Amino acid sequence: MAKPFASSADMTAKTETLEILGDGVYALTAQGDPNVGAIEGEDFIVAIEARATPAAARDWLRTLRAHTQKPIKYLVLTHYHAVRVLGASAFEAEHIISSDVTRQLIEERGEQDWASEYGRMPRLFKEFEGIPGLTRPTQTFATRHEIALGGERGTLELQFNGRGHTAGDIVVWHDKSKTLFAGDLVEAEAALYTGDAHHFEWAGATLDQLKQYRAQNLVGGRGAVARGEAACDAAIEQTRAFLQGMIDQVGPVYRRGGTLKEAFEATHQALAPQFGRWPIFEHCLPFNVQRLWDEFDGISWPRIWTAERDRDVWAQLQG
Repeated sequence: MAKPFASSADMTAKTETLEILGDGVYALTAQGDPNVGAIEGEDFIVAIEARATPAAARDWLRTLRAHTQKPIKYLVLTHYHAVRVLGASAFEAEHIISSDVTRQLIEERGEQDWASEYGRMPRLFKEFEGIPGLTRPTQTFATRHEIALGGERGTLELQFNGRGHTAGDIVVWHDKSKTLFAGDLVEAEAALYTGDAHHFEWAGATLDQLKQYRAQNLVGGRGAVARGEAACDAAIEQTRAFLQGMIDQVGPVYRRGGTLKEAFEATHQALAPQFGRWPIFEHCLPFNVQRLWDEFDGISWPRIWTAERDRDVWAQLQG
């Protein structure tokens, strides 16, 4: 029997958990749904990620407002995917910040990504009709940007550490609390989505860079917050193991002239014992293997996912 497409059958609400990681440092997790966060400045808030719709974002903001009433001055977007950015209008932020490359990707493929992700994960798009349009950053940077928080609250460092989950991922580092918001570059007990990834860079130099922060708190894109240096390192290495496991399976099939279907089946068999029980494993793996196959085929810049292409690849590999 064919599996339901992507996460289209996952309509069960998830339990949200607010974690306070330091003075004015917040992370909201939701059983494998996309994580969001916020950090208080002296008289403003920096919000991190926007959720898929303004209605979904307002749910998060109501939770945050139980702890602080400061205005949101900055909204930081770690990358361009629709479930991370389309709720931005709810924050009424003075500045929306991303990397230069993320802005490029929004212009190049934002509309297609919106349709694709809505089809794959409809539950996340609460009151989708309230989305006013594509989210475009008001401020971008190439590699590094700082936000002074004021008073004794320290500084936020926004950093591009190399290509990974997308070509434009950034992280948010708060040295005072030793907290790293890693976006989808790291997941803690949640499967990776790599359909727009640069697998070889991500599995190597990019994750190496993230370990250099020596974080005590690591908020990944999905899954629980890692606490303590050992747990943060373990989350990074778990992410690397997923990526390397894919590379180790897809590469030999490609090199011997096998098929994409064979590569998918080998990867599924190898990864499922460790990762198969984690959120969105079945959803993501066909798109992941297709993208990695493309990389072996010399396609450096990821092909754009459309709703139609999603269904074609799913039918071929998970149908």
